[in-house]
Amino acid sequence: MSHVEDPETVARLEARAPLGLNAAVWSRIAGAGSRMSRWPWWAQVAGLYILARLVSACIFMAAALHQGVNPWFPAKPDYWNFINIWDARWYAEALQTGYPALLPTDDIGTVQESTWAFYPLFPVLGRVVSGLTGTGPAWSLTAIALICGLGAALVAYRIFRHRAAHRAALWGTVFLAAFPVAPVLQVPYAESLNLLLLGGALLLVMERRYLWAMPVVVLMCLSRPTGVPFAVMMGLLFLYRAWQRLTALGPTMHGPTIQRPALQNPGGVPVHSTPQLWSLAGLTAVSGIGALLWPAIAWAVTGDPGAYTKTETAWRGDDLVPFKPWFDAGIMLFGPTIGVLAPFLFVAAFTLLMMSRPVVALGTELRLWCCCYMGYLLVFLHPQTSTFRLLLPLFPLALSAALLSRSRAYRGAVVVMFVLLQIVWIVWLWAWAPLPGGGDYPP
Repeated sequence: MSHVEDPETVARLEARAPLGLNAAVWSRIAGAGSRMSRWPWWAQVAGLYILARLVSACIFMAAALHQGVNPWFPAKPDYWNFINIWDARWYAEALQTGYPALLPTDDIGTVQESTWAFYPLFPVLGRVVSGLTGTGPAWSLTAIALICGLGAALVAYRIFRHRAAHRAALWGTVFLAAFPVAPVLQVPYAESLNLLLLGGALLLVMERRYLWAMPVVVLMCLSRPTGVPFAVMMGLLFLYRAWQRLTALGPTMHGPTIQRPALQNPGGVPVHSTPQLWSLAGLTAVSGIGALLWPAIAWAVTGDPGAYTKTETAWRGDDLVPFKPWFDAGIMLFGPTIGVLAPFLFVAAFTLLMMSRPVVALGTELRLWCCCYMGYLLVFLHPQTSTFRLLLPLFPLALSAALLSRSRAYRGAVVVMFVLLQIVWIVWLWAWAPLPGGGDYPP
């Protein structure tokens, strides 16, 4: 008698099976999961990530069947045309024609949209791949995005393993792969490349390999605008580690310092040595320089010191005024009274989140990164539909979501909810549906 035919086994499997699945089907699923658990960690991560991207591809293809008239191609496009829209067209233009020496302006001299708003590493890599393979921009950029997305998932798992056991780290990676805006990791956008480099930089910082992190940070700063919050994070981390070392050394009443037998902080983590502090200071300086590198290049080429920021804000229609867009958005959504308070309430809620137990478990570096990146968004971001996509760099919080509960029902429900929200994101924002006043909300 097989284990499925055994009455006791059947009853046990039926009790554990999700609603709608009989014991035999659930037995096969559980068996597949058991076999997969014996794979190497990288194979498990890669398998689950590829599965997530296949699910997203099915959602893209289903949405494409309902795509009507749009600015790029005929209605009902195929998958490859459907994913090569929006900013993908700008990256393809940067790959093919580069960046203009003169900023395009309208009749009154206002800077217009151009490729200067899009960081160069992604299109440069695309040009290299196109040159080596003979493929067009769409194929080369899509291939880079797919490969980098897989690499980002592997790096994210390695980061999570520093703070959690294998199962929790794997679930955190699944949450990242299934996140509502995770489909952007398989389209010709620079998000997957940036996520890979950001994850690599954070992993090296967590392992205190600061010299190795320097070239990774420079490349990251040329992929997307994450250099400023990373530089702020590194500055604060340097001050914190220097304070830890001074505290561990401890002054005496007579002036000289006495090194404690075990130079550790109260949490038992070894305090940075002097060479490590110097390396951390060097990485902080490199991060600051890297954050200003692309705006400086735009200035040097165009002769306009505000070339990058003027181009970036051309999509807004307004000048860059720190914090103001959040209050404008709050007033628009909630009215003149609650709307003014909305940004403060958001900051308070995010502060409580950063103080919660699952987030505290992330450790100093990851929590500091999340705080600095969210602070960067609060200062510079113009809240709109693209805001959802800009939350991807907060990927360490995926591990916190996995640590919130060990329940399979909870973790499975999160994945299902994320996949359903992928449908919402793709149909609502990725697919083109003209607004009454023209245009559409960008993804």
